[in-house]
Amino acid sequence: MITLYGIPNCDTVKKARNWLTERGVEYQFHDFKKQGVPTNLLPNWIKTVGLDKLINRKGPTWRKLDATQQASVVDAASATALMLAHSSVIKRPVAVWSNGTVTVGFDPERFALRLSS
Repeated sequence: MITLYGIPNCDTVKKARNWLTERGVEYQFHDFKKQGVPTNLLPNWIKTVGLDKLINRKGPTWRKLDATQQASVVDAASATALMLAHSSVIKRPVAVWSNGTVTVGFDPERFALRLSS
């Protein structure tokens, strides 16, 4: 089973969900706003994809942080604290595939490759 993590009103999450649904792919959706950020999974996400990919430094949530808050994100612990406080700073969607691999963002070609392997 695939689990897609994100925020339902995010355009990229909507695209990913629609893409999966159109292909009849079963998945679970985890809403950061309603269900929170899964703290037990963050360490693996950080290890697997890296902070640079996981934290959306171009999005509005990041831009609204003051320079001190932005500069304080220097390691896994500080990044985790930020993601727990501001779930919208996490690049979306985070997909945990049935084989346990983790990807961030949506690319139809990459999703198709994941499903075919």
